[in-house]
Amino acid sequence: MHPTKTNPVLVFLFLTVSFKITILGSSGAVPAYGRYPSSQLIEIQNEHFLVDCGEGAQLQLARVNGNLHRIDHIFISHLHGDHYLGLMGLLFTMHLHHREKDLHIYSQHGLQEIITTQLRYSRSVTNFNILFHTLSSHRPEIIYENKWLTVETIPLLHKLPTTGFLFREKEKPRRIDKDRLPEGLPHYRMNELKAGLDVKDEAGNVLYKNSDLTLPPHKSRTYAYCSDTAYAEAIVEQISHADVLYHEATFTEDDKSKAAETLHSTAREAAQIARKARVGKLLLGHFSARYRELDQLLDEARAVFPETQLATEGQTFTIAE
Repeated sequence: MHPTKTNPVLVFLFLTVSFKITILGSSGAVPAYGRYPSSQLIEIQNEHFLVDCGEGAQLQLARVNGNLHRIDHIFISHLHGDHYLGLMGLLFTMHLHHREKDLHIYSQHGLQEIITTQLRYSRSVTNFNILFHTLSSHRPEIIYENKWLTVETIPLLHKLPTTGFLFREKEKPRRIDKDRLPEGLPHYRMNELKAGLDVKDEAGNVLYKNSDLTLPPHKSRTYAYCSDTAYAEAIVEQISHADVLYHEATFTEDDKSKAAETLHSTAREAAQIARKARVGKLLLGHFSARYRELDQLLDEARAVFPETQLATEGQTFTIAE
């Protein structure tokens, strides 16, 4: 038998675009019961982003087979240590592995001084450039953009200036209907069809209507990461209808006074935000070390918003197209 030849252009057109969230750390202020401080690995269209970098983040990356060399952008929500103390170890490992690509770090004011001070006193210079981007915690702003997506900040309510991060896919092109595609149609016509254009001849006559050869685009997906924050309805409009919302749930309702004192949320409050924002799924994290078992937190949230899961170490959540 002769092998079947496949048109590489068509293979590209029908590939599924990945959107994955892998949990590296789910603990609150300190590691506890096998839980590590906050960190997540986000993979979108083969780009890898690190969100927060608590103690042990690089160990967790190794355990989930995360390739740290593919991480070019690190987003730090705020400067409490459980969200960035794993960063220096990660940077030194990147250096020892001879990284040369630029690394972009996004954070509140002060992280650049923290990092450069440690490098200076250890008489170290990395092989790669570290480019620091200072965030504003007062208003949403787009801090990263490529051809596929944008990342914007979500102002949160905490003891230090804090932002969450909203990963939003841009509007997608129309999909080619391979069953209706005429033989011999030039490759450049594919881009015209994906852009919603009809196929015309040189005189401007319509040869094929776009609607006859294409399907509607896949839904653009959204992931909202809301790290340390008190209950804040101000974020509801910005995260409205997100496919997945990660929201801290440090305490149960029994410890609501402690949540109010520390400007954290209870699991029930996280679920109330999810319900008001009409998100698709809620992930809970940033659990206090006072709870060995997490069932009570999950039950409290599900009583308000049934589509709730615990975001614990090693889990990967995929947002389907």
